[in-house]
Amino acid sequence: MKKHFKLVLSLLVLVALLVLPYFVFATSSSSPLSNLNTVATQGGYQQGASPQNLLPTVIGGIIQTALGLLGAIFIILIVIGGYIWMTASGNDQKMEKAKNYISRAIIGLIITFSAWAIWYFILQKIILKTG
Repeated sequence: MKKHFKLVLSLLVLVALLVLPYFVFATSSSSPLSNLNTVATQGGYQQGASPQNLLPTVIGGIIQTALGLLGAIFIILIVIGGYIWMTASGNDQKMEKAKNYISRAIIGLIITFSAWAIWYFILQKIILKTG
């Protein structure tokens, strides 16, 4: 009986947590996106990219997505290396494999940030001629 009570109570708490966000978005506006547009306007963001800003905006979005993906890959490789190292149990081959995973992930991260810094310099100083 006690086990069933805990299960039912857990399910009720889970349902309450899942339903609660719908009450937060209760508003009288016609669209939930209108509130986001209002916040974006007050925050100083442009509602649409002008033709002059379109290319840098698209390139910036692509670079931001690529860097996010590379960051996720870096985290995955570090976790894999750490897992292999922790499960090595003193096996020198596995420990060396784990060290290779971690060192290669760090080298890849350094190369990625270097490429980003070079691209940022080229974009800001040469293409856009700011500063």
